[in-house]
Amino acid sequence: MAGAELEDLCCHINEKISHVKKILQLKNIGHDPALKTVFQKIRNEMTLLNDLLNKLELEIQYQEHVRNSLRELQESLDGDYKEIYNLKKNIPPHLPKVVQSCVVEPNANPEEQVKITASEHSKKPSKEQKPIKEILLLTSDEFDNVPGYMKSRLTYCQINDFIKEINKAVASKYRILNLPKKTMNSSIRNLYHRFIEDETKDTKGQYFVVEADIKEFTNLKVDKRFHVILNILRHCRRLSEGLMSGGRIDTYFR
Repeated sequence: MAGAELEDLCCHINEKISHVKKILQLKNIGHDPALKTVFQKIRNEMTLLNDLLNKLELEIQYQEHVRNSLRELQESLDGDYKEIYNLKKNIPPHLPKVVQSCVVEPNANPEEQVKITASEHSKKPSKEQKPIKEILLLTSDEFDNVPGYMKSRLTYCQINDFIKEINKAVASKYRILNLPKKTMNSSIRNLYHRFIEDETKDTKGQYFVVEADIKEFTNLKVDKRFHVILNILRHCRRLSEGLMSGGRIDTYFR
């Protein structure tokens, strides 16, 4: 046992001696003027390599973060899918059955696309529900083509959020207009009569909302920003020219 330990100690000492010899050799080489340029280049390359390794490490950390985020998103979507599947399998029998779903032609002209949201409210409806036309969201290309002076600091998402709010007002308004009068309570009936009074010869056959509708059905503020976005939507041919007088705003759909 002692012989083996002595042999290991000899090997260790010899290894240290070998390292010292190499260090001395390198030290002598370092004093050679002809090799200083080579060593400087090697030092520079090592510095660049170290920077690249640091960047690579940061990129790996970022990709791991993205992977974890995607994994969480996938788990969330899986949970939502299961919940939707369970809801679909357990629809209460007393709810109305959907007879016509959302129809959007991907290659159609945006001005001609409509969103159909009709459902069967009773077994014997008095009249067929009319499709409610909505403003289509802007595409990224359309947003990019809006002049900078017109959109100012508005973002793509802000304009589409605005469109969603307008669509909400339109859907609420025309859903009431399509209701049978016998089913209306007093507040709904008052809104219905106001909608009828708002109609003019210019709005006949048009989908439109006025300032009162915006305030009734959305959280939008009718301010300078509101009018800026209206101008953008007219520029993108989402709206026709409206009438603005006496605080009234008529927004017509193309």
